[in-house]
Amino acid sequence: MKKYKYMFTVFTASYNRAHLLNNVFTSLTSQTYRDFEWLIVDDGSNDNTKQVVESFKNRAHFPINYIYQSNSGKPAAFNRGVKQAGGRLFLTLDSDDTCLPSALERLHFYWKSIPARERNTYSAVTVLCMDEKGNVVGTEFPKHTIDSNSIEIRTKYKVKGEKWGFQRTDILKKYPYPIFKGEKWIPMSTVWYKIALKYKTRYVNESLRVYTLSDDSITVSNTRVKNPNGTAFYYNETLAMPFSLTNKIINAINYVRYNFHARQSIPFMIKNCKIPLLAIIALLPGYLLFSRDAKH
Repeated sequence: MKKYKYMFTVFTASYNRAHLLNNVFTSLTSQTYRDFEWLIVDDGSNDNTKQVVESFKNRAHFPINYIYQSNSGKPAAFNRGVKQAGGRLFLTLDSDDTCLPSALERLHFYWKSIPARERNTYSAVTVLCMDEKGNVVGTEFPKHTIDSNSIEIRTKYKVKGEKWGFQRTDILKKYPYPIFKGEKWIPMSTVWYKIALKYKTRYVNESLRVYTLSDDSITVSNTRVKNPNGTAFYYNETLAMPFSLTNKIINAINYVRYNFHARQSIPFMIKNCKIPLLAIIALLPGYLLFSRDAKH
């Protein structure tokens, strides 16, 4: 088993966001828990990201690891970060994120609160986010502390909204994001749901990250259309997971929908679907949604 140098790797993927990185740097500088590194994967920026990071290195009391790669998208940057991580626990802090000074300390506390003999069955600790006014984003978990997984927490407990936490680095190494040629995005839940089938997460009702709310539904929709193979892959994967029949039908429709965007043939869709019968049922509604997308 690999020996890690730090307890946490705080990971930030950045693309032309030099002007925002100070948010993360300021948050990390104020952390009460110091056993961490900051790992930045620069995804092909053409601004002054490298120079900004160098200025941080001159002032930081913690190690900063900067990696540059050609523009490949966040999933590829995430995979690169996991591969290079020196921390046992992998925590994503986006370029426009801030978190409380006690964030790492509290996350570490909750991780250590899991009995050592059981810890190998857990992959993560997840906490709440708050908006800039201090209000909880979405809904709280059903209890202050509950052990569950990312599928059950959404389906059984109906928890909604943005949440935040770390995953064990050794587990993430086993579940890299699939990368499709010419595409730079895939739903992040593609990995979280797979991990949920084998490992538990400790969920805690404590807000540690400040999240800026925005209405980005149009952006998400456009992103899916521009990355149809990855999107179709995600919906296909969910068909093999413990979701309701209604959810599976909706996901099968979207699987067909984005395969049409990817210019795949109907025989391909049916043959490669986790549940071929659902693909057949979903052909007409999936095509109608594809046609609607094409008009916008």
